[in-house]
Amino acid sequence: MDASVLAGFDQIIDVRSPSEFAEDHLPGAINLPVLDDAERAVIGTEYVQGSKFKARRQGAVLVARNIAAHLEGALAEQTGGFKPLIYCWRGGQRSHAMATILDQVGWPVTVLDGGYQTWRRAVVAALYDQPLAHRLVRIDGPTGVGKTAMLGQLAAEGVQTLDLEGLANHRGSLFGAMPGGQPSQKLFDSRLMTALQGLDVTAPVVVEAESSRVGGVNLPKSLWRAMQAAPVIELTASLDDRVARTLRDYADFTTDLTAIAAALTSLPRHISKARRAEWLELAQAGDMDAFVRALLSEHYDPAYGRGRAEPVARVEGLEAVQAVLGRI
Repeated sequence: MDASVLAGFDQIIDVRSPSEFAEDHLPGAINLPVLDDAERAVIGTEYVQGSKFKARRQGAVLVARNIAAHLEGALAEQTGGFKPLIYCWRGGQRSHAMATILDQVGWPVTVLDGGYQTWRRAVVAALYDQPLAHRLVRIDGPTGVGKTAMLGQLAAEGVQTLDLEGLANHRGSLFGAMPGGQPSQKLFDSRLMTALQGLDVTAPVVVEAESSRVGGVNLPKSLWRAMQAAPVIELTASLDDRVARTLRDYADFTTDLTAIAAALTSLPRHISKARRAEWLELAQAGDMDAFVRALLSEHYDPAYGRGRAEPVARVEGLEAVQAVLGRI
């Protein structure tokens, strides 16, 4: 299952509960639940602990009421040619209940065979069970050198890129949390597979070098193995430039002393409590230049130097990166 198949429908409708939808869903889907989380719990409890007949009857009342609300709300403006794809967990009662009523309206309705689980199996097969077919090139370099910005510049020039930090909603560092929080692992996987399906496997795909985790989500095995085997272009910049860029990129974070103190407690054990306290004092004193400079030179740079693959080139600037890409 890929984006080209899903693109054949006017709308993808996920009829599962909001919590199921939040954990993961098909790309581009909207959530029109036939039962919300509280309703599912009530009906499920009645079905298991009470009367199965009563549970089915009350469930039918709620499902009919909710579908009616969707017809009067989210679906009210759809014309006669509206072509939706509907799915629930397994392609069972919930999706067929919605499909039956929408079919009676006159819309050509398709129910996804196997439901969400069909999608999830395709994601797992692509990202965990099979080698990745894409030709990856890693952009590496010490913290603050501008790897993420370089991805954006390359994308603007028409180069294929894969923005893992964007998909994970995390900047991939100790201080990398972003507003809105991170997606679940399953939703990250879905976003990743959708992004990969949109890329040409015959042309290079530039990806920022990451660890096997971006914040709280793991990179799937096939991607991680492909990244480890990919050629590396290392970006270079002076420490002064890296400090300046870090202060710009993390301007919101450097004003939050509570977040800084919390992040410092998460540093590896080999960073002594005394050194952490010194760094926190710099931040509390407002000397953010010294704070960032100390973190880069004493924490991030030593960590960067361990276990790195030898780059095919060490360069600075967009044109230099493009020149190297032209030779790979």
